[in-house]
Amino acid sequence: MDPAGGCPHADNARLLERSAVAAVVLPGEVEGMAVLGHEALKEFLGHPEVAKGAEHFTELREGRIAPGWPLATFATVRGMTTADGEDHRRLRSLVSKAFTARRVEELRPRIEELTVRLLDDLQMAAERDGGVADLRRHFAMPLPMGVIGELLGVDAEYRDRLHHLSNQVVATDIGPEKALAANRELVAVLAAVAAARGERPGEDLTSALIAARDEEGDRLGQEELIGTLVLMIIAGHETTLNLLTNAVRALCGHRDQLELVMRGEGGVRWADVVEETLRWDAPVSYFPFRYPVRDLTVDGTVIPKGTPVLAGYSAAGRDPAVHGPDADRFDVTRPTRPGATRHLSLGHGAHYCLGAPLARMEASIALERLFTRFPDLDLAVTEAELTRDASFVGNSVRALPVRLGTSRG
Repeated sequence: MDPAGGCPHADNARLLERSAVAAVVLPGEVEGMAVLGHEALKEFLGHPEVAKGAEHFTELREGRIAPGWPLATFATVRGMTTADGEDHRRLRSLVSKAFTARRVEELRPRIEELTVRLLDDLQMAAERDGGVADLRRHFAMPLPMGVIGELLGVDAEYRDRLHHLSNQVVATDIGPEKALAANRELVAVLAAVAAARGERPGEDLTSALIAARDEEGDRLGQEELIGTLVLMIIAGHETTLNLLTNAVRALCGHRDQLELVMRGEGGVRWADVVEETLRWDAPVSYFPFRYPVRDLTVDGTVIPKGTPVLAGYSAAGRDPAVHGPDADRFDVTRPTRPGATRHLSLGHGAHYCLGAPLARMEASIALERLFTRFPDLDLAVTEAELTRDASFVGNSVRALPVRLGTSRG
C-alpha cells in the first residue's frame, strides 16, 4: 500500500482483474490482506469468524509492531470499531440513541440552518479571493464537524484542532513521532472536552456517556469513553467531508448528471447522487482492520488467522462483476439489481456505520442547497491538478478550489 495515498481506482481495477482478495504490504513492512471484490467483501464483513479486537492481530499481540505505527489507532483505540460480541453490543447501545431515525430527523432544521450560514461564508471567501474559494475548507469540512460537534457537545473552540488531529490520525504517510504526538494530543483534547461536559452536563452525547460511566461504571470505562469520542469525531466528520467533496467533484465532471438531478428528471433525487458517489468514489478507500480467528478462505484465497485485513470499499464500488462493464461510469440513474446491495461503502453486518442516516441527510441537504444557490459552480482547476489526501484510508483531495458563478440565493 502506498502510504502517500493517491487515486485508488486504476490500481483497484488491476488488482480486481487478478482476484477479489489481494496480499498487501502495510507501512512498516507489516504483511496484510485486502478484500476488494463486492461479493467477497460482503461475505467477509458479515463472517462470524472475523473479529475486530486487536487481541486477534498476531503481529501486534506478539510485540512485532513498532511504536508510532501510523495505523495503530485503528487497531488499538478502545471503542465500537475494535470490539466484538457483547462488548460491541454494549458500546453500540450507549451511542445508538443519538442516531435513531427520530433523533436524526430532529437535526434537519439545524443542518439546514448551518448549511445556509456556511454557504454565506463560502461566498464571502470567494469574493475575497477573486471569485475562487476552497469548498472543502469553507463548506465540506465545517458542516459535518459542526453537526458532530453539537451532537457530542464539543465547543467550537476545539473543532478546527480536532479536524487537524483526526486528519493526522487517518494519514498513512506520517512518521512515528508525529503519529504518537497526534494521538496523544487528540486524546488530551477529548479528555478536556469530557471534563468540561462532566462539570457542565448538557443534552449531548458526551454528557450521556459520562453519566453512563459515573452511574453504571461497569457499562463504560474511562478509556472506552475517550476511545468512543475519538471514533465519533473521526468517523463523524471525515467520512461526510470526503463524501461531499467527492460528490461535488463528480457532479462538476458530469454536468449531464447534475442537470438530471437539478431538473428532477425520471425521479432522480439528491439522495441518488449521494448513493452513486458512495459507490463510485467511496469516501473511505481501505478501512483497517479485521482479523480472521482461523485460516479463512474467501473467494478461493486463504487469509491466515490473525492477519490484519483492509476492507476495500473503493474497489468493491467499481467491481464489474457486480456493477457491470460500466462500473467506472458515474450514473445517478444506475439501477440496483433486485436483492443486490448498491455499495458497501458504509459497511455491512454488525459494524454497519451507525451514523449512516445522518451522513446521508447532511450530504443530501448540503448538495441540494449548494447547487440551488450556485448552479454554475465549477472546479477552478482541472481534476489532475487537485492534490490527493496522503492516505490510503481516506479517499479524497486536500483542497477543492471552485468558482461559484452567479448566486441565486
